[in-house]
Amino acid sequence: MQTQRTDIEIERKWFKLLNTLKKSIGKKPADINSVLFLIGVQELGKGVHNYSKEQKQDLMHIAICKVLSYSGFYELEGLDEQGWPHWRLVKKLPHFDILEQEKLLKMHILEYFENELGWLEE
Repeated sequence: MQTQRTDIEIERKWFKLLNTLKKSIGKKPADINSVLFLIGVQELGKGVHNYSKEQKQDLMHIAICKVLSYSGFYELEGLDEQGWPHWRLVKKLPHFDILEQEKLLKMHILEYFENELGWLEE
């Protein structure tokens, strides 16, 4: 029962985040990848640009590393000469099915917006 309640709470906060992002950027993110892209852009700190497909993938990787750093899976190594952050895997990721992966990412994305940006505070 506790897990179900937690899942409902995560989904409630997730939809609140999507609506907050819609108000902020004028468009509701389509999916978790869209939110990860936004976090990557935020973490890179260079603002909105026309990014190549490869750069978009790199931005999503930056976001995944950032949010999973909350569980100690990744650690920031530093920035390269272009200012892109580089992360190091410090703890092996457990094997999760797709739903468990999405739940873990959503939990940490919510934590990111609460801790880093002060959003979603009750």
